[in-house]
Amino acid sequence: MKIHFIGIGGIGISALARHFIGQGKEVTGSDLIENETTEDLRKLGAEIYKGHRKKLPQGVQTIIYSPAVTEDNPEMVEAKRLNLEILSYPEALGKLTEKYFTIAVSGTHGKSTTTAMTALCIEDLDPTVIVGTKMKEFENTNYKKGQSNYLLIEADEWQGSLLNYTPDVVVLTNLEEEHLDCYRDLNHLIATFGKYLSNLKEGGKIIYNEEDSNLGKLKISSGISFSKDDSIASDVKKVLRVPGDHNLENGLAAIKVAETLGIDTGSALEKLSQFKGSWRRFEEKDIKINGKDHKIILDYAHHPTELKAVLNAVSEKFPTSAFAVFQPHQYQRTLHLEDRFVDVFNESPIDLFVTDIYSVPGREKEWIKRKIDSQKLVSRSKNKKTKYIPGDLETVAEEIKSNLQGDEIIVIIGAGDVYRLEEALKGPKNNFK
Repeated sequence: MKIHFIGIGGIGISALARHFIGQGKEVTGSDLIENETTEDLRKLGAEIYKGHRKKLPQGVQTIIYSPAVTEDNPEMVEAKRLNLEILSYPEALGKLTEKYFTIAVSGTHGKSTTTAMTALCIEDLDPTVIVGTKMKEFENTNYKKGQSNYLLIEADEWQGSLLNYTPDVVVLTNLEEEHLDCYRDLNHLIATFGKYLSNLKEGGKIIYNEEDSNLGKLKISSGISFSKDDSIASDVKKVLRVPGDHNLENGLAAIKVAETLGIDTGSALEKLSQFKGSWRRFEEKDIKINGKDHKIILDYAHHPTELKAVLNAVSEKFPTSAFAVFQPHQYQRTLHLEDRFVDVFNESPIDLFVTDIYSVPGREKEWIKRKIDSQKLVSRSKNKKTKYIPGDLETVAEEIKSNLQGDEIIVIIGAGDVYRLEEALKGPKNNFK
């Protein structure tokens, strides 16, 4: 069987490509950009080309495409002309959830970290794992091939993706306004999660954060709850290597999954103590800038709640020597959550530099771009610790380097390409590609 992936470089869909490669399927793929993920897939035997063209690889029987791919994509058009099987990434993953005993981690924030923590806590069950981040424990990949009938997935809500899944266990971390490019409002999002819970297989279980008021609106009658007031919370906090109350909640969810699946709590805590953090989730690195040692922290936070959690965690762990660079992600999100971003800026406990907004290809509307920008956002903040840095990432890097005094800790936050600041900070401006 030959499968072609459109948008194969995406963090979720690439894990599915790894899964099919591991099953001996012939995999090809395309993407607008090449990155470490596409290169890794090549090394595993996938044939990948840059860009999208009308001609599909010979012998392809099934197309799996990223939800970000539009109907007028030339490969999609050709696949329809040839009457091939065409599945979105969530649809293809949904077929797997039907075959496996599936644990699906869902919620607005903390999905990737909770999935990664859970993967460790239930390691003895040898699950197959598909997660939306790279894990050090998986050799810096987003996939683990298991030999059992357990499947652990990160279930994203964008465009209703999670409605394709039929899990045996659902984990609900939290719920609030997000992805307002495809949801009308919070009530629409809550209703979608209600439909998702109706997909539970017979006898399925719901594990949820009882401290989240919006999850309460789902009227979960027989779920398994967790909270920071649980007796086990102090033990979880002791073993965690990653800071912040949000990670305590993520860890509690992972422990609850392990207990639900019959794993001894002490054993699960021991596994959780080994969690080193995930790619771009409070990921700490040591680098040299201008010949001096510095620590950087990379984090994927892009929602006001996530940004606030990261800033507070940094302030808690490094109270005197850290500052942050935040790249807002998507104009629509920034406009809809403008007031909440300003509130976070006002309350930032550390110096915060805000770059221009990262524009998401294919998901932005021009009229929205005219209504919001980072300069306007920062101008509304009353916190003198919050400043706007205009220009591209090269310019931002040079501005940061010119202001470094000694051993400052630099926190790089955002879901766009702001992570590339790491390379820009290491070397001279003309070495940054």
